[in-house]
Amino acid sequence: MLPFLVSAALPLLRRIDPERAHGLALQALRWATPNTAPRQDHPALAVTALGRTFSNPIGLAAGFDKNAATGLALTRLGFGFVETGTVTPRPQAGNPKPRIFRLTPDHAVINRLGFNNLGLDVYRTNLGRLVQRTIPLGANVGINKNGADPIRDYPALIAAVGPLVDYVVVNVSSPNTAGLRDLQGQARLQPILTAVSPALGAMSSPPPILVKIAPDLAPDDLAAIVETCVTHGVQGLVVGNTTISRPPGLLSPLASEAGGLSGVPLQALSTTILARAFLLARGRLVLIGAGGVFTGRDALTKIQAGASLVQLYTSFAFHGPALIPRLKTELLAALRQERFAGVCDAIGTKAQALASMPYPLTEPA
Repeated sequence: MLPFLVSAALPLLRRIDPERAHGLALQALRWATPNTAPRQDHPALAVTALGRTFSNPIGLAAGFDKNAATGLALTRLGFGFVETGTVTPRPQAGNPKPRIFRLTPDHAVINRLGFNNLGLDVYRTNLGRLVQRTIPLGANVGINKNGADPIRDYPALIAAVGPLVDYVVVNVSSPNTAGLRDLQGQARLQPILTAVSPALGAMSSPPPILVKIAPDLAPDDLAAIVETCVTHGVQGLVVGNTTISRPPGLLSPLASEAGGLSGVPLQALSTTILARAFLLARGRLVLIGAGGVFTGRDALTKIQAGASLVQLYTSFAFHGPALIPRLKTELLAALRQERFAGVCDAIGTKAQALASMPYPLTEPA
């Protein structure tokens, strides 16, 4: 019942400031954690990736629960996995408000939050309360705006959260922390990943490491990232973060706000770079596709572009928990329509065609 009540309240929440509405949604989830797990997923939706079994490929992206503060609630809504964070070593307030903007007619959001979070100590404490989870849990890690040392900070974050989660994502692609995207370049990324290796070696059961990349990468830069990640033992990529570009045709008067754009307008761009990453990786990396997933058919398109798993953010913010069972039903129907026995049979089947789509970019905001 909870998913439908929360979703029913969304029209009221959309009348207030987006960041305040988000905070109220997190509180509601903390207060009303479902007592039981959702019904069992259809076997055709199951995916084995990153050494884990996912009962379905629909996950929640980082950014919704930055501090892992909702307890088990998000893990009991029907997601196949949940990614929390982004967490930084020290607490930070993020960028000045207002910093979240709903582009309602475009089914999109612009944010310039800037890794606002309560810091690593609080985050680890909250993760420690999730040992009874029944689905894979990811941690997304980043660096502080001030006083950061990426070669020091990323390994320390991974060492701190790695034993508590099923995978860790190194976030080097948020557009809202000055200079962060520069870390995607081979010259900056390589020493970070080299420094991560000893931290993983010190763990008895090290988690898989993924890197989250921007959808705005040039083809040569994407190829360099893929090879750097493969060389340094990274198991996957999250493709991708929000975009600084503004595709033509946006209707909202807020489209010119600075920050990262997510939602439907990101769909084509993120899918194109996902397919290109799949072709470049040649099976050496697991890909998680994010950006504009609002329907089961959208999810299947990401999978056919090369994603083993997909993530929601903006669609979940717009439609709430009731979206999850609908997406799974639609995805199952789309698989049957395309005559796939299951998700795994569909991975990468349209990568070549989708990779050839032009980037629908305009000038950065």
